[in-house]
Amino acid sequence: MVAGTAAVAVACAGVAAAGSYVGLPAALAAGVLLAGAAGPRAWRRYAGRACAAVAAALLAVSALGAQGAGEAGSRWLFAAATALLALQAAAFRWAPVREVALGVGLSATALALWTQPLLPGVTFLERVGMGAFWTLPTLGAAVVGGYPRLRERRERLAVHDARRTQQLTLAHDLHDFVAHDISGIVAQAQAARFVAAQDPAAVLPALERIERAGLAALDSIDRTVSMLREAGTPAAREALPALAELDDLVRRFADSGATEARLTIAPDAADALSREAAATVHRIVTEALTNVRRHAPGAARVDITLVRQGRHVRLDVTNDTLPGPATARPRGGSGLLALTERVRALGGTFEAAPADGHWRTSATLPALGPTPGRTP
Repeated sequence: MVAGTAAVAVACAGVAAAGSYVGLPAALAAGVLLAGAAGPRAWRRYAGRACAAVAAALLAVSALGAQGAGEAGSRWLFAAATALLALQAAAFRWAPVREVALGVGLSATALALWTQPLLPGVTFLERVGMGAFWTLPTLGAAVVGGYPRLRERRERLAVHDARRTQQLTLAHDLHDFVAHDISGIVAQAQAARFVAAQDPAAVLPALERIERAGLAALDSIDRTVSMLREAGTPAAREALPALAELDDLVRRFADSGATEARLTIAPDAADALSREAAATVHRIVTEALTNVRRHAPGAARVDITLVRQGRHVRLDVTNDTLPGPATARPRGGSGLLALTERVRALGGTFEAAPADGHWRTSATLPALGPTPGRTP
């Protein structure tokens, strides 16, 4: 808008200084561009291309009319071309991409032609060279106006990616932790409804277990929110679940049903895991126990072992019953896919598949420190 106003003033001054109509087309060009830039949004949307085309055409007419206009006319024509460069920079900065492609292309052509009437007695190649030279200012306008636009676009994409990452983190945490506790609540509620008519006294312990599972779910939600608020800080890192919490996790799983759960952690394995790897182990165990409750409720026993094997730590979660088709849900598997990606990101491997008539969820993770039995 400012550039359009300046172009109008410069071109009109050129009319007065040159004493001819040389600057009139340039003045009209600037006026058209000003109308396109300062008009209502609907006008800018539907008439932007027409404004750019008319403005460039009028500037070209002004350039052709400069033949014989003298030094004053050429000087004011140069000022009008400079104002058009400012409009080009503004277009690169704010205009829609389609309008930029058309309008800047036409105005760049006009700028390349404006010196042609001022070059008498030159060869065709010299005219081509001069025209090519005067396309360079358009490249400068592209840098001046386009770089801030590109930087803003990158910033918007970075913000979008950060929000998407937070959304995925929240979804994974809710799936890994809260879903486990909620599935325990559902199992206890179903059991309480089954025994209520036969043994009303057994309902009270079930309600107590439901209460504990609900409190655990609330703790998981609080921890997830804390991690999102303080992402990337030491506090967020400390909020990650640790191996010490596996005992309580396994105990709550065993109390919520008839499946026996045993946890075995080798001391050298626990010390060989980083904080992130330990949190991943916790997530894997949580997901495995949740799947046992959902897909193999008749399992009598679940064994969880964590041992060190050379430069790796191996986790195995094995239950003695394969998941049946009757218990399979129409949707699922997203938790296992997310765990696979998480383990691979840490440099390990993950697998969940049948093994010797059992269902085994296993993972290997890199171990910290030197390999046992070897000297540095």
